Amino acid sequence: MIKQVGKGLDPEESVEQFLLSTDSSLLLRYEFAQYYLPGKPLVELLAIFLKDTKGCYFLMSDKLSLAQQALNAMAKPLTCESLKQLSSHLTAPLFNLGRPLLLAPIAISKPWGQEIWYTGIEARGQSGFSDDTNNVPIPWLLSLLPTRLLGAGQPGLNLLKILAPLPEPVYGDLYFELHEKKREVYVVTHVDRQSWPDGEGGIRFGFDTGVRQEFSSPGEFRQAYLKAVQAYEKVRRKIDEIFDQHRLEQNIGLSQPVAASQLKAWHGDLSVELCEEEASLRQAMNRFTHMQALREGDVVKVPCLTPHALQHGVRTVEFQTPVYERKILAFGQKVLTQQHWDTEEAVALMSLQAEPEMPLQVLEQSEGCCREQVVAFDDFQVQRVTLAPGASWQVPASPRYMLLMVVSGSLTVGAGGAGMELKLEQAVLLPAEGAATSIGNSALTDCIVLLAEPLAPA
Repeated sequence: MIKQVGKGLDPEESVEQFLLSTDSSLLLRYEFAQYYLPGKPLVELLAIFLKDTKGCYFLMSDKLSLAQQALNAMAKPLTCESLKQLSSHLTAPLFNLGRPLLLAPIAISKPWGQEIWYTGIEARGQSGFSDDTNNVPIPWLLSLLPTRLLGAGQPGLNLLKILAPLPEPVYGDLYFELHEKKREVYVVTHVDRQSWPDGEGGIRFGFDTGVRQEFSSPGEFRQAYLKAVQAYEKVRRKIDEIFDQHRLEQNIGLSQPVAASQLKAWHGDLSVELCEEEASLRQAMNRFTHMQALREGDVVKVPCLTPHALQHGVRTVEFQTPVYERKILAFGQKVLTQQHWDTEEAVALMSLQAEPEMPLQVLEQSEGCCREQVVAFDDFQVQRVTLAPGASWQVPASPRYMLLMVVSGSLTVGAGGAGMELKLEQAVLLPAEGAATSIGNSALTDCIVLLAEPLAPA
């Protein structure tokens, strides 16, 4: 019999009561408001839990009618084997409560390439949890098990994603932007050798010290930079209007990303004078900024109010707080997500003084294992763990969730036959309040892992 959660009641409470009871199974049905979609439409969800000697298994699905038909045809009581059959029938992932959850990323197109979201929850797309066969949206599980997955008092998941810029100069360069509240840290995983033959890419990061010294005061520098950006924006908009006409002629949405090859073809049809003006004004604008060199393995902590723009062909893992705010100072293409640049406001706010680069603090050094502090913001921290072949380490238990991602090599998460094998750029959520988790390198080369954890309020 399926238990219906009434309006105003909490499905999490029903699950907790079941886990404390002697009941062997729970079939729970409830409505969930999809807060990340326009209008917050309701979806009816079914959660099925089953206890046995090896743990508590569960699945979730929105295919209620199909599930009911399958359940009616199954022998009672429910068994692990029948739950596996139901999982396959509903194409719903089957999880073991308390074990690491494999993250199922989604790709989001950008004018400069794509972002690969591991924990993103927006109208544009929702990342998922997976059993390596089927996926379910992250917010579904969070609606059912928020405290068990995240920990008490956690507002949500920090954002883990990969930035994958195109290898094309200009077309693969990100927005030059700053943030007032959002904390970001980048870890470089790959530098495209066609774009950067010597393996040294870059990020436009803050401002050039030499150019700043050309002006008698910070105020004069800000005004000169603002004037240069505004001059470039005029020619940028002139070109974007021409490109928008091409979009209309080819039935392409005005806010839809266009392939770099298509943009280059359109650019080739522009007058020589307009092309030269755009290139000259872009160079005049960019001379104010500082280009910081980046190689694979480098870490970039992005302070609030520091303008930055990752460059083409530099692939990075990014951890950030889930605060979706930014101010765009400039961009070498049309901005698709808003109608205006925020240059004037951003120039007034932006920091001109770059923070000095510091080597990573070594937290633990033992035979086969090195653990370093990548960053420790007020609200979350990121560590890097390097394991030699055959080495292992225990991720300590925590009252808060952790995000673990492999950025080099391969990794076994969990001990014994229950271990999960992770390859390059695979990631898991380690649920809150779980036991310590063993991670081990079974490959012949070093394995590098990033581990992020929210921090308790001070």
